[in-house]
Amino acid sequence: MNILYVEDEAKIGNFVCAGLKEQGFVVDYCDCGNEGYMRAMDNEYDVVVLDIMLPGKDGLAILKSLRRAGRNVPVILLTARNELDDRLEGLNLGADDYLSKPFFVQELIARIHAVVRRVSGERQNVLHVGTLALDRISREVTCNNQLVELTAREFNLLEYLMRSPGRVFTRTQILEHVWGYDFDTNTNLVDVCIQRLRKKLERVGGDDWLESVRGVGYRFRKPESGS
Repeated sequence: MNILYVEDEAKIGNFVCAGLKEQGFVVDYCDCGNEGYMRAMDNEYDVVVLDIMLPGKDGLAILKSLRRAGRNVPVILLTARNELDDRLEGLNLGADDYLSKPFFVQELIARIHAVVRRVSGERQNVLHVGTLALDRISREVTCNNQLVELTAREFNLLEYLMRSPGRVFTRTQILEHVWGYDFDTNTNLVDVCIQRLRKKLERVGGDDWLESVRGVGYRFRKPESGS
């Protein structure tokens, strides 16, 4: 799951980022409102977590601009301010949830999952392709009714490809969405992770879901109709 996190307090930002990454989230972090707004407009995220008090464009202004632009990405607001008027303003502008500082990272994670469930609906939280099923909330993958043990990175890669069966993703696109935006695009991390995924799926009979596209990247095989 890809998260944009905008927080100007570096100590809090680094701590929360570490906690989210430990749980398998891909976190795009920045400490400036203007930059956060541009990233939210230019990229696709599952959830945007916004501090309200930010240098440049503040969290409420970012939220307002996103909604005016028709961007319906779920937004969770964070703030040290706990006045009723602040909470109402954020919710009226289209925030999906509101969390007061200080907070536990586990509570933020629970709220991220909750807004994703509300927005996507329970059915869409489980991706099904043929005999392969991926639960985005419990983070479990089963194939032919057998549990497939995956690392957090392998899970994120499989989820990314499974969302769009048949669509070809370049290695750069995969790196950006699964590893984040700071990785060297010349690395072979994607190829190595694909190989590991294939081996794990092969053990449970899911041996041909991940296809290589010469000179481009990878895709999740589009199932034949009826499968």
